[in-house]
Amino acid sequence: MLSPLVMATLLLFLLGAAAGLLLQKLPALANRLNSGFALLGSLAGLVAAIQIFAQGAPVDDQLWLLGSVHLDMLAALMLLVISTVGVAVALYSFAYIREYQGKGDVAIGALMNLFLFAMVGMVLADNALGFLLCYELVTLTTYWLVKTNPDAAKQSRLYLVMNHIGMVLVLIAFWLLCRESGSLEFAALREHHLAGGLASLVFLLSFCGFGLRAGFVPLHGWLPVAEPVAPSHISALMSGVMVKLGLFGILRVSIDFLGASQLWWGYVVLIFGACSAVLGVLFALAEHDLKRLLAYHTVENIGIILMGMGIGMIGIANQQPALVVLGLLGALYHLLNHAIFKSLLFMGTGSVMFRLHTRDMDKMGGLAKLMPWTALAFLIGAMAISALPPLNGFVSEWFIYQSLLSMTKLGTSVVAPLAVVMLAVTGAMAVMCFVKVYGICFCGAPRSEHASHAREVPGAMVAGTLLLGAVCLVLGLGAPWIAPHIASYGQALVASQMSVATGATLLPLDSSQAILSPPVIAITLLGLFLIPLLVLAIFKGPKLGRRHAGTPWACGYAYEERMSLTSGGVTHTLRQLCAPLYRKQPQLDLASALHGVSDTSGTTGWLLHGVVLALFILMAVGV
Repeated sequence: MLSPLVMATLLLFLLGAAAGLLLQKLPALANRLNSGFALLGSLAGLVAAIQIFAQGAPVDDQLWLLGSVHLDMLAALMLLVISTVGVAVALYSFAYIREYQGKGDVAIGALMNLFLFAMVGMVLADNALGFLLCYELVTLTTYWLVKTNPDAAKQSRLYLVMNHIGMVLVLIAFWLLCRESGSLEFAALREHHLAGGLASLVFLLSFCGFGLRAGFVPLHGWLPVAEPVAPSHISALMSGVMVKLGLFGILRVSIDFLGASQLWWGYVVLIFGACSAVLGVLFALAEHDLKRLLAYHTVENIGIILMGMGIGMIGIANQQPALVVLGLLGALYHLLNHAIFKSLLFMGTGSVMFRLHTRDMDKMGGLAKLMPWTALAFLIGAMAISALPPLNGFVSEWFIYQSLLSMTKLGTSVVAPLAVVMLAVTGAMAVMCFVKVYGICFCGAPRSEHASHAREVPGAMVAGTLLLGAVCLVLGLGAPWIAPHIASYGQALVASQMSVATGATLLPLDSSQAILSPPVIAITLLGLFLIPLLVLAIFKGPKLGRRHAGTPWACGYAYEERMSLTSGGVTHTLRQLCAPLYRKQPQLDLASALHGVSDTSGTTGWLLHGVVLALFILMAVGV
């Protein structure tokens, strides 16, 4: 039986949406209720997800809003992701919504609740109609949330067009599945096995359709266009959570319904993932706009998650249980980790914009002294996304490395060694990118008048970002106790209990291959930091005076402001070396072909919406 907390989650989100609609004339009260209901609903969902993991068994039930519902370990993980980020975003929105006072603030809060409701509903639904209706509701709510920016008409249309193209492909895939099984229920889809050619067609349709929501190369075009113009807490939900629904859909169809029966499917997912990871971080390095930079890092990390998913699918097709468990563990752990640290980074960026009103990194600088709590939270997120130990991003990427190395030992393909190299290159460039970001934005001297007069943001915004920073630490240091729960999804697929942790140590099923202990790494790193300070305190002589007053030394030349380091200067050499790839960037983006379509008519997306509705009706009537 479904937990009452799950039903409370959905009901609270609906109440939050209703409060925003009914209290338009009382904006202050409406905003507090919007954020309050979102916070309570997310807390209820968080507790419900933890309960599912604790009992370790799927739950089936009927729900008046969605029909049949099914909460297995994959759905419980997605509920955990939505709820954790939802708690932080709701806290943050109590103060951040002031930025939009008189500019659609009440509508933003109502749509945020409806957005959360749609995502939870999609994850819970165990029938095609409920699943796809919630999936479409996610598109529509985010379209209107992006459109709340009066300068985002073009971006919102492009977002609507691309996601409705994806929806059409997903609808065709589900129509084929439901026609063959004779039912809209997912239970029937799991039991009915499609023939090889038809199964491959359904896989490709769903991979491309859900891929447009996930945003991997070359289906990523809406990400750097739409996400930066949305309110920052909504950008956090879109980048941290919503894109994961595309990955959730790929997993549901390719593994849950089709059984990942074809070996080449896994290689397709792995190759697209590796290319997306490298190109995503490469495009991010060239950006000066902080939110566009973070959007491209979403493309990168979706690629990393796809690599783990591809390895898991290859393991299923090759009947290699170790690959299945390791690959899916790495993918799902990174899915959770990316949701946390990317939401943190978008909210941290929102805090900076709250005070500086710019996304241009070259107009920031010196913010660590003026906004210390925001700087601390952003530093944790930057270290996590750069996969630095002992934070959570390091742990999940370590598991993906181990799965690739395990695949390499089989010696069946050159893809795995190449993927290891591409993942290593991706990691190096991610570190380079966030050294640039943190150095330019938070270190040095202020680069603009707004930056020199910045101050810390309100307490609710600080609490939201620091909460996610704490979760990054918990998911990193607590990995030996958390990883076995996430691994249970892969273990259920191969009907085997494989050990991925012993005490405070992580291992890739075989301790002779590698072991990792995040707590030990944390203690060692802390010692490396504290011991030099202790030595200095014991043996230091007379304290030297300050020696860095006056203008900076410029090798004998008169110092000029333009000599200071810029975001473009940090990556100038790399951009020169990779100039051919940057010139080819439009050809690597499906959205470039759709710009003309989205510009010529504001009705293009709504025409596609009509096609989607027609396909809904045909599927419901025809099955």
